[in-house]
Amino acid sequence: MRRMAPGCKRSDIGSRCSMSRAVAVVLCVLGCVPREAPRAIAGAQPDPVAVESPDGRIRAEVFLKAAADEGPVPHYRVSVDGRPVVLDSPIGIALGDGTILGADSAIEGVESAEIDERYRQHPGKRREVVNRADEVTIWFLEAGRSQRRWQLVVRAADDGVAYRYRFPEQPGWDSLVVAEERSTFTLPEGTRAVALPLDGFESAYEDRYRRLPVSEVPADWLIGLPLLLELPGGGLAAITEADLTDYAGMYLVRGDGPDPRLVSRLSPLPDEPEVAVRADLPHETPWRAILVSPDLAGLVESDFVLNLNDPCAIGDVSWIEPGMTTFPWWNGFFEEGVPFEPGLNTETAKYYIDFCAEAGIPYHSLDGIDNLAWYGGPIRPYEGAGITEGGEGLDFQEILRHAESRGVRIRLWMHWEAARAHMEHAFPLYREWGVEGVMLDFMNRDDQEMVNVLRDVLELAAANHLTVTLHGASKPTGLERTYPNLLSSEAVLNLEYDKWDPMGVPPEHELTIPFTRMLAGPLDFHQGSFRTVPVPEFEPRYVAPLIMGTPCRTLASYVVFQNHLPMVADYPSAYRGHPALPVLASIPSTWDETKLLSGSIGESVVIARRHGEDWWVGAMTDRAARTLSIPLTFLGPGRFKADLDHDDLAAPSRLSHSSREVSATDLLDAELAPSGGAIIRISPLASDREGARTH
Repeated sequence: MRRMAPGCKRSDIGSRCSMSRAVAVVLCVLGCVPREAPRAIAGAQPDPVAVESPDGRIRAEVFLKAAADEGPVPHYRVSVDGRPVVLDSPIGIALGDGTILGADSAIEGVESAEIDERYRQHPGKRREVVNRADEVTIWFLEAGRSQRRWQLVVRAADDGVAYRYRFPEQPGWDSLVVAEERSTFTLPEGTRAVALPLDGFESAYEDRYRRLPVSEVPADWLIGLPLLLELPGGGLAAITEADLTDYAGMYLVRGDGPDPRLVSRLSPLPDEPEVAVRADLPHETPWRAILVSPDLAGLVESDFVLNLNDPCAIGDVSWIEPGMTTFPWWNGFFEEGVPFEPGLNTETAKYYIDFCAEAGIPYHSLDGIDNLAWYGGPIRPYEGAGITEGGEGLDFQEILRHAESRGVRIRLWMHWEAARAHMEHAFPLYREWGVEGVMLDFMNRDDQEMVNVLRDVLELAAANHLTVTLHGASKPTGLERTYPNLLSSEAVLNLEYDKWDPMGVPPEHELTIPFTRMLAGPLDFHQGSFRTVPVPEFEPRYVAPLIMGTPCRTLASYVVFQNHLPMVADYPSAYRGHPALPVLASIPSTWDETKLLSGSIGESVVIARRHGEDWWVGAMTDRAARTLSIPLTFLGPGRFKADLDHDDLAAPSRLSHSSREVSATDLLDAELAPSGGAIIRISPLASDREGARTH
């Protein structure tokens, strides 16, 4: 169910109000669109309607432009510091009856609003989020007999521009059938893309990125979002969507003509391939978001996608506790020297729980092996098994009892169809039994039907104090602002591919996703193995897989990747006695502040994240060895202790530890082996810590 602010009614023309947003509005109160349309603007071709970011650097303009056989058609353009980001681009909606909403339109009126708010995000890449933007709502009136009214909302913030369509209810038009969108992105000549081509709309977004000029994008590519763009002359942009609610997910294809132009495509309904959306009015689309930054730091640190979503719908979030979890499926339920047969059984689960208690890992996950789910029956196709009892050899209640006795909580993996079929009965029982959360898998879709299923899961899970992670999923769209119990999504080719893919997951891929997939939100990556090898020595194996890199690279990934439920995916004896395990177990899973210190797509990355008084820095490199000089200007006044774990290929564990005192004026050198990494924990010295507390 879509939530409205107090005082807003579904019968009002327009859409949702923000429940926490401080807004100054012209012709509008609290963001609610008035029941009557604004007064018409005189003339058939008004001047462009413009909106600028609060800092004045980013500007979006909407205007009418004649198009062949369609009369005046709405177009938009975006610039930063006067330089084009998006050139004149048409917009519109192809309706199910064959008409085009936006063809032969007139602008009736304009409303403006200022957005200025702060809110807390937990978990997140920063705790205190600032949302400042200017916004215009433009009323359009169709020519002809239909005389339908619709709106385009355009928002400009210091880190991007977004627009969405709104469809008010009105006499003669009370329902919406969308066949396709005509949202277009015409880019400057010479723009290059870092793109994710997918095989079709049924996709888990698990493919490799390609870097090429937009003008050379093949016509048959279906591009998954976010799409990173390198603008000619410098600067970056990224296209994605936000607040995907009761609508179809958006993709991009190459547009017709010589211009570097991309056009939207919507995921069709499973049983109606010619229809993408069916809805009652009023309704609205997700935001079509264009992040804009002079550098990679501005994209990685941006909260733009998050800010475009509704405020938190959960009154009390204190029960949401991010943390690490074991996940035996990745290692193939392998173990050595134990007095039982490792597998999907009670003994193995209790063994993992004991390891979690020893190592300080808060969660253990029950999942599946081969094609057998923990709850019995095949994983795929799902055949109806319940999700409140274990399958043969797995005593679910005994596992829960043992976990409680060891201070560890249980998470439950399941096929999404199992959740949909049984969650009304199972989720309240999970809360009663102390289950921490659930992971849904194998959706592989983001059509309107699946989008609504996942929203229902999140709402019911939140009502029962369960967190949710998504595998086999499409890209996130910032929904974790509204439902912070959504901890992470997969939607990326990750270390599970080291089990079967001859190419595996090379370091260049891991150094691309912080600047592409991670722009959309938290991501899961099957992390945790210290069984690392140089790239030339890699070969896939399904049980006890190898990964490319070094143990320090594994540690660094927990800081580089924003993941609020990171896996400790290997088997217990692979960790016991390893010097990196205490470091791994101490890394936080949520952050108070995030900064990109340096980065180059596919080559290297250094990210610093603060948790409480401590800063954590993760550094990763490609196949080239690097010495990275890391500036510590992000530190406050005083002296700090820096604990550095770095690559040392001559050491038995291939890592070494060193410590030193540092301050904000220092540079810290980290030596990274080929495909290596480093992790640094920086803590205030005791005297400085006490001094800071007294002030």
